[in-house]
Amino acid sequence: MMSRFEPTMNYYERERIILQCIRDNPHLHHNGLLKIIVPEYMAKTTFEKTRNSLVEKEIIFVEKKRNMKFYVLTPNYREKSQQRLEQNTNKTYHDLKLKIKRLDVDYPHKDIDDKILITNMLLTSLLQTDNGFTILDSIKNPKKTLYQDEHLTIQQLIFQLFKIIKTDVDYELLFPTIVSYHLGNLPQYVPDV
Repeated sequence: MMSRFEPTMNYYERERIILQCIRDNPHLHHNGLLKIIVPEYMAKTTFEKTRNSLVEKEIIFVEKKRNMKFYVLTPNYREKSQQRLEQNTNKTYHDLKLKIKRLDVDYPHKDIDDKILITNMLLTSLLQTDNGFTILDSIKNPKKTLYQDEHLTIQQLIFQLFKIIKTDVDYELLFPTIVSYHLGNLPQYVPDV
């Protein structure tokens, strides 16, 4: 089962094609790259959306020379992406702590659809944030858990979230809906056939 947050492989394939063309043809400006990529690999609008995404993610940047645009692979991307992951993970972590703290008061007054939406969003963010800390642990020192306190706090926040759900009047509808939604994010054991 594919998570709704998981992009299709085609998207990554398009990014790879553009990155490879930029790497292999650093002397080509925008129109030159367009001639190589469109229409053989993708449509022009798809190229533009994918290129914009790469620029937004700071994987490539635009260098202007006279009236021409050249695309350049971002130097030190590995370090910059790690810094961005660390910043985003920490910001999200602190934001989630505040949101769950306020949830005790706000949650009972929401209608059931809002409760499901809020819970799914929070649980997804908690799991993604924990994954962010796990990746940072792995990058920085695979033999130590540097973010042990953060992992523990996320575990406690998940506990608090489920405690709020369990004490809610709509528990019998909330719990199965939320668990069902998150099954795609949980391990599924499939024995070898």
